Amino acid sequence: MPYEFDAPLWVWDARQADTWTFVSLPEEVADEIDELMARFARGFGSVRVEVTVGGTTWRTSIFPSKQERTYMLPVKQAVRRAERLEPGDVVHVRLDLVDAH
Repeated sequence: MPYEFDAPLWVWDARQADTWTFVSLPEEVADEIDELMARFARGFGSVRVEVTVGGTTWRTSIFPSKQERTYMLPVKQAVRRAERLEPGDVVHVRLDLVDAH
């Protein structure tokens, strides 16, 4: 079952050498994924997903954030460039759980 939602891109720059750009999943989506995927979680509690933003689809993993009480979806630079996205932009995300099939 795919999930669709809108959320802003934000930058995590905890390390000086590089930055990462993420979208935080809405809490209700994260809670449902947590219940469905607990037995499939991988390293660091990650869950494999297929994601579509605009016309770009790719596979990645979402990662739990205890601090934000949700999952974080990394949005790689190639996707941001292809879709002309900048931090702060609100993006429409379609997310499908890979291991739930």
